[in-house]
Amino acid sequence: MEEGLIKVGITHGDINGIGYEVILKTFADTRITELCTPVIYGSSKIAAFHRKALELPAVNMNSIKNAAEAGNNRINIINCVDEETKVELAQSTEVAGMAAFKALETAIADLKQGTIDLLVTAPINKHNIQNEAFHFPGHTEYLEEHFGGLGRKALMILMNDQMRVALVTGHIPLSKVASTITVEDITQKLVLFNRSLKQDFGIIKPRIAVLSLNPHAGDDGLLGTEEKEIIIPAMQEAEKKDVMSFGPYAADGFFGAEMYSKFDGVLAMYHDQGLTPFKALAMEDGVNYTAGLSVIRTSPAHGTAYDIAGQNKASEASFRQSIYTALDIYRNRIRYREATENPLRKQYFDKGADNEKLDLTQEEADI
Repeated sequence: MEEGLIKVGITHGDINGIGYEVILKTFADTRITELCTPVIYGSSKIAAFHRKALELPAVNMNSIKNAAEAGNNRINIINCVDEETKVELAQSTEVAGMAAFKALETAIADLKQGTIDLLVTAPINKHNIQNEAFHFPGHTEYLEEHFGGLGRKALMILMNDQMRVALVTGHIPLSKVASTITVEDITQKLVLFNRSLKQDFGIIKPRIAVLSLNPHAGDDGLLGTEEKEIIIPAMQEAEKKDVMSFGPYAADGFFGAEMYSKFDGVLAMYHDQGLTPFKALAMEDGVNYTAGLSVIRTSPAHGTAYDIAGQNKASEASFRQSIYTALDIYRNRIRYREATENPLRKQYFDKGADNEKLDLTQEEADI
């Protein structure tokens, strides 16, 4: 597919946060329309409100009724919310939550129908968006509900040019982490991570570092036994599935010594273990990628940032990088599919039969 034909669906997120600010700043550079066809799910009226409040340069938006009408070389917007929807900058409101959900719901429907190719989401408020249709801790779990058929599971990956950090457990209380992790779950996440590194990032033989659960990797059982009883057995199971993993490493020393630079990915046991050091090192250009699903979704690594909303202080770097990353993954998946959809059958020459090629079964070929 030509670059200009890739349709990028963009949800506006919480209308009282910095979502529109980073969207408008990103598309102030019109060169981005040479790379993709943006389709914003939101409100042209609310976009204009933010532009005026922040005194930002004008961004021309082409109002359309559906994604099929999206034109190339322009910024397209689909109005998903009521005209009277009120913006209250820096405030968490029920109205803002509903506006965020309506945009997401519309974009998900188009993603299912194939009228957009991938999705980039501006930050939501996980509290005010809750309703009968959205009862999830965040985007990741919502997307898994809609695109997790055939046993597919979502894997949260936070990434930039320096590192990729994936999580075994996501948005759950810290008190439940130790009782939640299992050999099966860690093995599954390692396999998912390995597959994503191959098909989404073009890495032929990924090297994955695994973090411990306990301080000092359990200190040979003195500080906990999860490393010996759960994490290491999971790594051994994953190895049987052609996954190269190393560790488990104590998180403090691992990040302190910049060992992440020696690996293609890092698997953390819980949310803050992986994301706190990641955001300390990569907040400016970090991207949240939902791997493991049939669809591609990215978002900036930051949240709604109510504390600076409406002050023209937000950086668009993370949001812009989210678009670039989604486009790269889209192209990488195409290349991976083309490279693997018609594998050559293994053959050999029988010297006693005039070099006639004879096909082998997979079992025979692997002997």
